[in-house]
Amino acid sequence: MLKKIMIGLFILLLSTAAMAATPDPMIMMRSMSDQMLSTLKKERANLKKDSELLYSLVNKIVVPHVDTAGMARSVLGRTVWQEATAAEQSAFIEAFKRVVVNTYSSALNAYSDETIKFFPIRGGYEGQQRIKVNSEVIRTDGPPVAVNYSLALFTAVWKVYDLNVEGISLLQSFRAQFSEQISQGKNITQITQELRQQKKGK
Repeated sequence: MLKKIMIGLFILLLSTAAMAATPDPMIMMRSMSDQMLSTLKKERANLKKDSELLYSLVNKIVVPHVDTAGMARSVLGRTVWQEATAAEQSAFIEAFKRVVVNTYSSALNAYSDETIKFFPIRGGYEGQQRIKVNSEVIRTDGPPVAVNYSLALFTAVWKVYDLNVEGISLLQSFRAQFSEQISQGKNITQITQELRQQKKGK
């Protein structure tokens, strides 16, 4: 009986420790945003000269915190994804990542000293696997813009898997786009080729 109690207490302690070790997603989000905004201010003059610089900065600062592979699987659909070869999947992930970076870069292109305000996570994050982080982009020339992030926990690391701007989900938008292409008879290779043809920053 004592042995069972000790085992139970040990499991409880492990569970409590695991929950306590859950990283604070707000630290990651604020750090990523602060680094991105401060870099934009620092590189403002160079950004006007080099069209590739913004893409490079987003790829370096933001992409490591984004689950691009998971997003790619989600927008393409389970059936198409499972029928694709490993090489086709890899090629699509890379092409899709470029589109995501381009989309984010285009949004940042109009940056002019905005600040970002994050709101407390509803219900907290301890013990959660998926959460939403709500924020507002405070502008000097207009009303604030609501930007909400969906995050998932991957082995003690939070990653963004969707971005919602003013009620429009990035995942849902791409999912609708690719669904239409698939309904037209296009396969993953054709869709990947079309993604590659999109110009940077567009």
